[in-house]
Amino acid sequence: MKRSFTFLICLPLLLLLQLHAYAQPGTTAAEKTLLWKISSKEMKQPSYLFGTIHLICHDDYVWTPAMKRSLDACKEVCFEMDLDEPSLMMEVATGMMDKNGKTLKEYFSEADYAKLEKYVHDSLGMDLEVFQPMKPIALLTLFSTKGASCDTPESYEANIMQEAQKTNKNITGLESVSEQLDLFDNLPVDSVIKDIMEAVNGIEEDPHSFEALINAYKKQDLPALHKLIQESGKKDIDLSGFLDMRNEKWVPRMIEKMDTNAVFFAVGAGHLPGEMGIISLLRKAGYTVTPVKK
Repeated sequence: MKRSFTFLICLPLLLLLQLHAYAQPGTTAAEKTLLWKISSKEMKQPSYLFGTIHLICHDDYVWTPAMKRSLDACKEVCFEMDLDEPSLMMEVATGMMDKNGKTLKEYFSEADYAKLEKYVHDSLGMDLEVFQPMKPIALLTLFSTKGASCDTPESYEANIMQEAQKTNKNITGLESVSEQLDLFDNLPVDSVIKDIMEAVNGIEEDPHSFEALINAYKKQDLPALHKLIQESGKKDIDLSGFLDMRNEKWVPRMIEKMDTNAVFFAVGAGHLPGEMGIISLLRKAGYTVTPVKK
């Protein structure tokens, strides 16, 4: 997994954007937008779908008047998970604990562990000892939060939730913490260790590819994001479990919510496009999904 994927995976671990590995039908170049209106004859009022990037520098942040109006028009805000749940962080922390009886140190050679210990101390100002009971993915998650080129990146989820709380909107989620953490338990440990040591040894992908991804997001170009992730991530991992299977699971849950409320859905932008993307799946279910640009 290279940075364009490890930095772009799952929300509770503060990774960014989930993006499909293939540029499939579902959106077109004429529909370049992060915001989509969902409607049907049965719905009393529309809901909205917005593609986020979980951490992004302030100068790259995209938030238009149309996005604000759409958020204001909804009674409920739904993220990938219920970020307003008091037990959320405790559940994440518990899920990061290694249940195999191994300490973090046992996953590395003595030489690699010494390098890792120095890297965590020098780069993060932390003592590696506190990570001993945790799975290696916890370290990779921590490293990925340093991927933004600015010191204090912004979070769409945090900002949207703050706005929702001002008007007492109901905040919900599409899946549980355990469902999202299960994705990481299926990652090969050897691959995770390899990615950690590449970060420690300063082996990074071409920074221009990551910059291109951010630029595509700023332009609200979902097809371009598809292509970029295909180029950077397709050799490292099968994304179907992170995207397609979750989209299929999410859409019925979205429909159930939209039947009773106007909902503002905010999920990783990569879940939107493609034949198995949320936009396409909603259309197949009989809903009208249209781009919102103004």
